[in-house]
Amino acid sequence: MGANAGLIALLFAVKVGAKIAGVYPMARRFLPKDAWYTTLLMSTGLTFGTISASFGLNAGIITKDQFSVILTTVILTAVLPTLIAQRFFAPALAAAEGERDARGESTQLSVAGGEEP
Repeated sequence: MGANAGLIALLFAVKVGAKIAGVYPMARRFLPKDAWYTTLLMSTGLTFGTISASFGLNAGIITKDQFSVILTTVILTAVLPTLIAQRFFAPALAAAEGERDARGESTQLSVAGGEEP
C-alpha cells in the first residue's frame, strides 16, 4: 500500500484542486464570508465515484488494486474536506446559535400561525 499512498495523495490533490478551481470563484462572488466553507462542502462526488468505480471493477475495466485506490481517494475527498470545513470554516451563524443555546434561549422556528408547537 506504500506505493499506492503516493498515487492516492496525487489523485486527492487533483480532485480537491479541481473542486476549488470550479467552486471557489463563484462561492466567493455570491457568499464572500463563507466561500471556503461552501467550496469544501460542494461536489464531493461520493456517490458517483463509488458507483463508477464499482462498475469499472465489475465490468473488468479496472483491477481490484485500482478499485481500492480509486475508492480510497473518493472517500477521502468527501470526508477530509468536510471535516476541514466544519472545523476551520464553519459560518458565524452556527456560533451565534450556539451562544443562544448556552444562554438558554430557544432556537425553534415559529409555525406559520405565530404559535409555537
